[in-house]
Amino acid sequence: MNDRYKDMLRSCAICPRKCGADRTAGNKGYCGLDDGIYISSICIHKGEEPPVSGPDGICNVFFSHCNIQCSYCQNFQISDNKTDIEHCRMNLETALGKITEILDKGIPALGFVSPFHQVPQMLEIIDELHRRSYDPVIVYNTNGYDTVETLQMLEGIVDVYLPDLKYSDPVLAKELSDAPDYPQTALNAVKEMYRQKGHELKISSNGCAESGLIVRHLVLPGQASNSIGVLSLIAKEISPEVFMSVMSQYYPPKHLSPDYMNYRVTAEEYRLVTEEMEKLGLYNGWLQEFESHMNYRPDFDKDHPFEDK
Repeated sequence: MNDRYKDMLRSCAICPRKCGADRTAGNKGYCGLDDGIYISSICIHKGEEPPVSGPDGICNVFFSHCNIQCSYCQNFQISDNKTDIEHCRMNLETALGKITEILDKGIPALGFVSPFHQVPQMLEIIDELHRRSYDPVIVYNTNGYDTVETLQMLEGIVDVYLPDLKYSDPVLAKELSDAPDYPQTALNAVKEMYRQKGHELKISSNGCAESGLIVRHLVLPGQASNSIGVLSLIAKEISPEVFMSVMSQYYPPKHLSPDYMNYRVTAEEYRLVTEEMEKLGLYNGWLQEFESHMNYRPDFDKDHPFEDK
């Protein structure tokens, strides 16, 4: 890792936790990681929004651990900071080999999933790909809990921002994700992404996103008011022209707590949220089929977490 990227990890402040851990000395911050590259899966994924996956899928790099701890995370096998991920430690050459093998199949886009706490490692991968004459569309697939300062470093490097905006309610953000400052922090982050990209989503002739911003929101059971608050923030604080992806795919993981999250989002809850989208003039983007939760259950114990076999 070059000195510039290593310096970012000496007193770590790359995510909003700003825990100050010297990860280069083997210390671990909130995310539970040192300065190594920790990747749980590198695979072709066809389950993102249509222009993100494109007709053939995107090469997704799923980083291990996370800077928030959502009790309902569908990727809990890799996002829980208490899990032992030494087996996920990967040297740069191995990561590049797996990525280029997929890009060489004609996949045009490279997505980094949960990259916020491994941004220096992500940048090192991108730099080396460019040195090897690979220039994929770079997708930054984030939970939204990012600092403006780190995002400013990514201007001109990231082509497509794909952030969540999970909460408008800080109490809910604390209870479910251990991040009471999430609503304002994520709003500031998405505002910075919007400053960089605006509302236009540039799509190639074969239907692949080349540049832009898509904001995701997952509707949670019993929390329609939180979702309506999020939509209001986007429409009023950013722009009603932003491309949105409002998802109904929530399902309760087996280990879930609290109990009130142990049921599916109802059709009525999803209807209330989507009707509010229309009232706010948020017309750009995608909704999900209500039974989509059946299709988004990854298993990261498999070589390919999104395939049945």
